[in-house]
Amino acid sequence: MTQINPVSKNVQETHLNRARASLSLALSWYGNLRKPGQSSSNSQLAGLVKPELELLTSTLNKLDYNLVRIAVFGLVSRGKSAVLNALLGQKILQTGPLNGVTQYPRSVRWNPGGKVQVELIDTPGLDEIEGASRAQMAREVVRQADLILFVVSGDITRTEYEMLCELRQAQKPLILVFNKIDLYPDTDKTTIYNNLQQLGAGNPQGKPLKPDEIVMVAAEPAPMEVRVEWSDGSVAHEWETPPPQIDELKETILKILNREGRSLLALNALIQARDAQEAIAQKTIDFRQQQAEDLIWRFTKYKALAVGLNPIPLLDVLGGTVADLALIRSLARLYGLPMTGYEAGNFLKTILLSSGGLLLGELGSSFLLGLGKSTAAIASGENPINITAYAGTAMTQAGIAGYGAYTVGKAAQVYLEKGCSWGQLGASTVIKEILAEVEPNTILYRLRQELGGYLG
Repeated sequence: MTQINPVSKNVQETHLNRARASLSLALSWYGNLRKPGQSSSNSQLAGLVKPELELLTSTLNKLDYNLVRIAVFGLVSRGKSAVLNALLGQKILQTGPLNGVTQYPRSVRWNPGGKVQVELIDTPGLDEIEGASRAQMAREVVRQADLILFVVSGDITRTEYEMLCELRQAQKPLILVFNKIDLYPDTDKTTIYNNLQQLGAGNPQGKPLKPDEIVMVAAEPAPMEVRVEWSDGSVAHEWETPPPQIDELKETILKILNREGRSLLALNALIQARDAQEAIAQKTIDFRQQQAEDLIWRFTKYKALAVGLNPIPLLDVLGGTVADLALIRSLARLYGLPMTGYEAGNFLKTILLSSGGLLLGELGSSFLLGLGKSTAAIASGENPINITAYAGTAMTQAGIAGYGAYTVGKAAQVYLEKGCSWGQLGASTVIKEILAEVEPNTILYRLRQELGGYLG
């Protein structure tokens, strides 16, 4: 096997360690739901999020075993099983001339050498399974896969192009495998390869596939008639099956595994963790909806009263900020998500900066109205006009403060719905960090472009 660059090796180990830390932290967040003696409410919620918790646990175990899963997709009769058999060096998966030989996903272990373990997943032809079942099967296999092989055997059809585009949306690195090249003359083979290079991007405006992203193979070459001359001078014709032309694909896969295999593993684990955490948070928010709404309204009333009745401008602003921080932390506790005072402060700052100036305007208005309220309070004495002015200013200030509290609460719900995945070790944060370190010559680089929103 090709030697791993020491820098690449260290970077991959760092990515893997960050992913492990992120998943371990996520599991610790929800650990309280699995403890015995929980309230009936928590027990119900634990049942709802059990599939996601099991997924987080199995994904963390997969990282510990350094197990990379490579799934093969394509239409019927494209030679998917034959490609995997050729990689394995023996005919383990059934192949044949009839369509639909592979009826369900099947996985086999492949030991190409090195520290990374590989599991190859064979799938039925995408066009032989009915819509809903096909989509469900594809989603499940793609979710598990760290790398996808999409097998074609000539010019790409409309159906293949549509399915390729769907697989591209799964945010997984993909290699396009042009199989059965033994059936084409060299000129036709080159023309088809060039077409596939452009169409394989799954996007008319996308950049053509790089050499690591498209490979030509003949996994199960057609038998050839050969002329045999015997020692007695007689001549015979026999049919002989050439060996598979698979070395280029094998070398490409091994190069990718050496160069970025553990980074692929880490990134896929984090994407699964992010999706699982978002699902957990969404289920939790739905389950706690009424409690959260009551909590937000309670803090809205408290903040409005506290700010409206307080005559000191600076304390108005400080008191309102403290109430917002307390609301954020209370919502986090309700949803079972940890949030320190420091994290709540950073989150509040993010809300203020992303609110289009509305909440910053609230702080400014609160301070100015507080000054006017204080002035009215000092000048009021026995004058009913000044007392009325004080009351009117206080009511306006209270209304603005209450609106601000409600807005903060709703914004906090949106953030918490993402499972706090943007924290220091949150899945989305670590995904962004890994993608920022991807080199242009890697297969992950196209994924970085497709997931460019994480780098914004």
